[in-house]
Amino acid sequence: MSSKEILALIEQFEGALDTYKQSLQKNNEEIIQHLSLTWKNMQSEQKEIKKLEDTIHEQNSETTELKIKSEELDKKVMDLKSKRDELTTKITELNKNLETATDELKKPQFELENLISKLDSLNEKITTKESEKTKLDQIKLDNERREIELKTTFSKEKLEELDNKLSQLKSDNFFVSFLMEYSDEEIPEVEIITTIMQKGSCKLDDLKKKLDVPPIMAVRTIKQLAVKGIINLDETNNTVSML
Repeated sequence: MSSKEILALIEQFEGALDTYKQSLQKNNEEIIQHLSLTWKNMQSEQKEIKKLEDTIHEQNSETTELKIKSEELDKKVMDLKSKRDELTTKITELNKNLETATDELKKPQFELENLISKLDSLNEKITTKESEKTKLDQIKLDNERREIELKTTFSKEKLEELDNKLSQLKSDNFFVSFLMEYSDEEIPEVEIITTIMQKGSCKLDDLKKKLDVPPIMAVRTIKQLAVKGIINLDETNNTVSML
């Protein structure tokens, strides 16, 4: 083989290598963008889930408070009814005394009127407390129904929506997922973003040790991702995290 042929083969090889590098760089950028979008979608869904969980927790707390108030009202109503029964018994006894003691009519009559007045007052209190308890019971039932609706919405519709979104993301990023899983090439950008997504945040030194590239190249790649607005680099604390 002549030197010209060898040079031609070298140029052909270099051209193919450049094409491969350009294609790999393009795929790397697509992978980085998809990973960044996936992370932001995950953060948004987690915030929505946290909001629903907080709402359910508030409903549980309100329901517990209403149950306690309802029990206290039940006890007060029982005490008032017990007093009413005692007064009723006394009124009955006084009525009997009134019938048999006409000579002392004024005294038992006064006591009778006083007790009747107290009985009427207690009956009004009982009616008021029973009305309050009815309202509280209705509020408690409404809250329990809302809690069930929230749990049902969260456990069925929300999880189904999240599953659909996850399936759509996997479908939209099939080529990226395939390349990440089966490619023989080590992609520093992908390793960096994947590590940060797994841990939430990590130290710059720890991240450099994890990558299979020289430390200088690792730092340059991390800074490039930060400049592109994909990750956050806190040089004061040497901490790297997702935006």
